[in-house]
Amino acid sequence: MSAHQSTLAPVDNKFHKGNGDDGKHYWLTPTDVYAKLNAEFHFDFDPCPFPLPEGFDGLTCEWGASSYVNPPFGSIIHQGKKKGPTAWVRKAIEEHRKGKTVVLVYPIDKWVLMILKEILGEHAEVRNLGDIRWLATEDGSAGKGTGRHIAAFILRTPTAAKGGNNLPCQQKHTIRR
Repeated sequence: MSAHQSTLAPVDNKFHKGNGDDGKHYWLTPTDVYAKLNAEFHFDFDPCPFPLPEGFDGLTCEWGASSYVNPPFGSIIHQGKKKGPTAWVRKAIEEHRKGKTVVLVYPIDKWVLMILKEILGEHAEVRNLGDIRWLATEDGSAGKGTGRHIAAFILRTPTAAKGGNNLPCQQKHTIRR
């Protein structure tokens, strides 16, 4: 019986090794997708930056007034515990409850988007971004996509905060999406 991916060292973990023969394993949001969202939401923080600054932890630090979140799509070991998408959603909700705007993108089946729209109505803040061809951090080339639609879950504050932020993190991190 093999060990679960989340318990493996990065060198043995499929989420760190790559998703195919090309060896590419970290994927960035394409510039045009990010630019369109940024024009609307004016992001001032990225809790999942690339490259990840040494000692930075997006799950434990304070986020900005408007954050763009493209979390890891797999599970990792974080502070001795398995953490995956649920940890990022919990943190996004926590930050939203502080009066902040959060846009979290994640692969989802199209039918889920359709049922959410039906249940929540036309004003639901869940957008279908299509099957995004993420960009490889190694060389900027477009990947083949996930084969699934990417949802943008928008937790918008009634009065979106404007201006800078006062982050208690060690430093303010530049968004590189």
